[in-house]
Amino acid sequence: MLNNPMIEINDLTEDGKLYFNRRLGLVESLLPCDFETSHACDLQELPNGDLLCVWFAGSDEGNSDVSIVMSRLNAGSDAWTPATRISDDNGFSEQNPSLFLHPNGELWVMYTAQRARTANEPPEFNLQYTSKIYRKVSKDNGYTWGDAEVMFSREGSFCRQKIQVLTSGRWIFENWICFNDDTRNGSDITVMNISDDQGATWRSVEVPGSRGRVHCNVIEMSPGKLIGLFRSRAADNIYFAKSDDNGETWTEPVRTELPNNNSSISAIKLASGKLAIIYNDLRFNDKPDITVWPFERCPVTVAISEDEGRTWPYRRHVETGEGFSGHKNLIRNRRYEYPCIMQAADGSLHAAYSFGNRRTMKFISFTEQWVTGAE
Repeated sequence: MLNNPMIEINDLTEDGKLYFNRRLGLVESLLPCDFETSHACDLQELPNGDLLCVWFAGSDEGNSDVSIVMSRLNAGSDAWTPATRISDDNGFSEQNPSLFLHPNGELWVMYTAQRARTANEPPEFNLQYTSKIYRKVSKDNGYTWGDAEVMFSREGSFCRQKIQVLTSGRWIFENWICFNDDTRNGSDITVMNISDDQGATWRSVEVPGSRGRVHCNVIEMSPGKLIGLFRSRAADNIYFAKSDDNGETWTEPVRTELPNNNSSISAIKLASGKLAIIYNDLRFNDKPDITVWPFERCPVTVAISEDEGRTWPYRRHVETGEGFSGHKNLIRNRRYEYPCIMQAADGSLHAAYSFGNRRTMKFISFTEQWVTGAE
């Protein structure tokens, strides 16, 4: 060991402040959060320039004290506000929020609510098969919220991605359905909820061959032409499907070249016309029909495609955790997981993800050129 005096470099603190990481060349922040665990975030830019981040927080996923929380980065501010609850139903574990700006100016938050664990019940893998999807509405940019209402009552319904508004005006809200069986969520299927009246009514379309392919990110590449990118319960690869009729029918999901570790992904179409995806860049299995739940969820990587998701030649790690990369010590990294990505009005890319074994949310900001190496 070196005996010379050294300057200690501290890690980011959870003060919500925006810092520029000179080594990586991006902006980063740890959001202030007093909850024991934090997971599954979403970002939304408001018309006034405010940026919102929502996620679920509490003692542990599946417990009755798990609620939806929100932090705000006010336009022009250099710090995120402390996380505060925007839902609180002690009978349920509330999870996986997403935000949506309605054309009428309302702000919606959609989330799942499943029956919470109780101490006197026999242990189960999880209770996601009891979940329904709820919605709350804000008419003042998220400062106050109306009462929760059931949006989709089919038990086992789960959500993650935002409602997508197509060129035709149609809305698509991707969900997946969880079942009460012994597959450890391996039997989940994807459905597309479709609305042609701005969310007043919905109907569901099942994606064929989607067993074990979930968390679909729906992207409209051209009017009526959609693609979907899926998480895989097999921890093998990210999967791809397409629709040529505004989401009425879908091809069966097939593997892409991108790996997947049975963890969530987030993908968007950029203003440049390219695709961007953020995900954990690792896989653990080559058999598509089995269910695999690795503990490892690191690194976090952004990739860019120039050919509508067929290939992904540009990739850059945004989070390498503690730096372990061998097959025997990869598990020594903490978990950095469930990322989301968006493009702001000024063209910059914002992302956030569960940081350091769900300690809090980490926010980062960069550019498309930062990913490709063009800047």
